[in-house]
Amino acid sequence: MLEILDKISANWYSLTMLLAILLSAYYWINTARADSQLTLIYICALTCAFIGAKIAYLFAEGWMHTSEDKWLHWLSGKSITGALIGGFLGVEVFKKILNYHKITGDRFALIVPFSIILGRLGCLTQGCCSGIPYHLPGGLEKWPAVPIEILFNIISIAIFLSLRTKKLQTYQHFHLYLIGYGGFRFFHEFLRSTPKPFFGFSGYQVIALGILSIGLIFYLKRHQHLKS
Repeated sequence: MLEILDKISANWYSLTMLLAILLSAYYWINTARADSQLTLIYICALTCAFIGAKIAYLFAEGWMHTSEDKWLHWLSGKSITGALIGGFLGVEVFKKILNYHKITGDRFALIVPFSIILGRLGCLTQGCCSGIPYHLPGGLEKWPAVPIEILFNIISIAIFLSLRTKKLQTYQHFHLYLIGYGGFRFFHEFLRSTPKPFFGFSGYQVIALGILSIGLIFYLKRHQHLKS
């Protein structure tokens, strides 16, 4: 019975990840009807996101698995933090290669949080990415790490919808998301049950600081460009 439940849980996790990819692809294909290069940029972003997700996992904790089933961990492990960096840098690099000068970040600021929410719903079904032991009102014995991250992304979507409606911080939305998510993940990691081998910090915290830094650098760069 437990084996059946584990398979159902794993299938739900895979299903939510697939759904996130399909929905984002549908969004980009529809958006790209008037701009065929956007489809290619999306494919590049997705590919680089998968690569980044794998590298981030191996850096943060994959290298710690040395048992006989290490290959299973290495093949299945991935991280949202690495996917963000990989996807973002992939877009920037391939836009230069394609000589594409239009700004695409504001679109990502809406679809990425939604995709992360779907992925975290899969985490709920699989029981991964849990919080540290933490006595909370209502009988909770662990910090609700996954629900808190889902809440963060729901709030992010609401903020960016408001910014788009009011035409505020135009062309900066995804940079703001990177700054916000990087800062959120850095502090939230203290309450997640992830390995923390780097002087009490997790590898994901190191990557989160990278996300925050990249967002801030590109925000300032875009700000200067818009002023000129």
